[in-house]
Amino acid sequence: MPQAVECTPWRWLKEGRESRKLVLVVVFVALLLDNMLLTVVVPIIPTFLYATEYEGANSSASQKWIMAAPTAFAAPSFSSVFSYFDNTTVTVSDDMAVNTTVGGNRTENSSLPQLTEASLPPKNSCVDGEAFLMEENVRVGLLFASKAVMQLIINPFVGPLTNRIGYHIPMFAGFIIMFFSTVMFAFSGTYTLLLVARALQGIGSSFSSVAGLGMLASVYTDDYERGNAMGIALGGLALGVLVGAPFGSVMYEFVGKSAPFLILAFLALLDGALQLCILQPSKISPESTKGTPVFTLLRDPYILVAAGALCFANMGVAMLEPTLPIWMMQTMCSPKWQLGMAFLPASISYLVGTNLFGVLAHKMGRWLCSLIGMVVVGISLLCVPLAQNIYGLIGPNGGLGFAIGMVDSSMMPIMGYLVDLRHTSVYGSVYAIADVAFCMGFAIGPSTGGVIVRAIGFPWLMVIIGLTNIAYAPLCWYLRSPPAKEEKIAILNQECPMQTKCYPTQKPLREFPLTDGSDEEAESEE
Repeated sequence: MPQAVECTPWRWLKEGRESRKLVLVVVFVALLLDNMLLTVVVPIIPTFLYATEYEGANSSASQKWIMAAPTAFAAPSFSSVFSYFDNTTVTVSDDMAVNTTVGGNRTENSSLPQLTEASLPPKNSCVDGEAFLMEENVRVGLLFASKAVMQLIINPFVGPLTNRIGYHIPMFAGFIIMFFSTVMFAFSGTYTLLLVARALQGIGSSFSSVAGLGMLASVYTDDYERGNAMGIALGGLALGVLVGAPFGSVMYEFVGKSAPFLILAFLALLDGALQLCILQPSKISPESTKGTPVFTLLRDPYILVAAGALCFANMGVAMLEPTLPIWMMQTMCSPKWQLGMAFLPASISYLVGTNLFGVLAHKMGRWLCSLIGMVVVGISLLCVPLAQNIYGLIGPNGGLGFAIGMVDSSMMPIMGYLVDLRHTSVYGSVYAIADVAFCMGFAIGPSTGGVIVRAIGFPWLMVIIGLTNIAYAPLCWYLRSPPAKEEKIAILNQECPMQTKCYPTQKPLREFPLTDGSDEEAESEE
């Protein structure tokens, strides 16, 4: 009996390593933490830089000026002069000249303070430092974009790497890098250190997202099951976006800057322990089939159309992240906690959209779901500048999140479907391309958004990116029935293409190689 009880945890662990559902849980948690860290900084960074650089510099400068000239603010002696002309008493300083006009018998005080335009409060503004905030749009945009830029650089190497050594080691490497990035965010106090931490996060995110999505595609080979699994995994991404911004704004307002990052670091340690138990990251398990080269996939027009939809749909929310909080500070007088809560409707609707259309898009057609989603993204972005307060942002942001959920939950399975249909069923490289497209939106969006806002204003920025999404939407029609390799001859002969709904995998179906015996069984079958 004791021996049976002792073996129960090991038996459970062995069964867990063979379970596809636990692999889905690992990917879900990794995407959740990655995107919590992605969005938790959105309400913190603009207000933190404003408080440390603008208000801190002004307060220190004023203290030095007061200490340098203490006698200038000594209380002067005053005397009163009574005017018999209009029966008023005017207070004047003894050391200042009193000018009396000859023709009017009026007494003027030359020492009365003259209000200049510089000393007046800023018009139509909630905070001081209009010029600083306009410059901050650019700096915050560059900081946010640094993560995506690093992912763009790293992703082309991660995809082929997963084909060579498997998905487990890159997945665990992503966790380690993400943990150090989170701790660095907690204790960074300058713009430069925050920029380094954000770039480091991009490297870790590249490993986690490419390896995680490729792992799911290799485990779930059926198109319908893959769509459901991708929808659930993207639900983790959505939940991270949902929790991140409100969590960061509330914790920063009432606890401090370091608190949300330290909590995320603790959750990352739990994720690392889960990966150690389930994935066995010390084991190298390369793909049995040689994958299609990345440059060959990049020449496929159908993959490029799907990648473009991912890029432009996510570019809208990427442009909102650095610019919307600053626009709210300038026009709505919003407190700190509202800067993150403004993204809550988008996050909730994104969570609903990814889970709903993970199943529904397979029935209605993923190309149609993406087309409608991009049109709704454009309309929602056009409505954002019409909001007068935070409640006016609920509708546009909610529609934006729901529509991006439609696009993401449709395009991610399509990428795997296109590889199965037109190339070799090895998924690391194609999901590296998908992540590159996603990151291009989050690199171009924040970096150009701040510049455009400074040049022509926030409303015109929303008009530009909204119309871009609407104009791109019709291209999704080309994904309606992409040709397979065997269909090329039929198309040249002007025959009707096949309506491909299901497809066989191009390699023998076997269990997910998480146990030592699964590889040996596959070799014996061959």
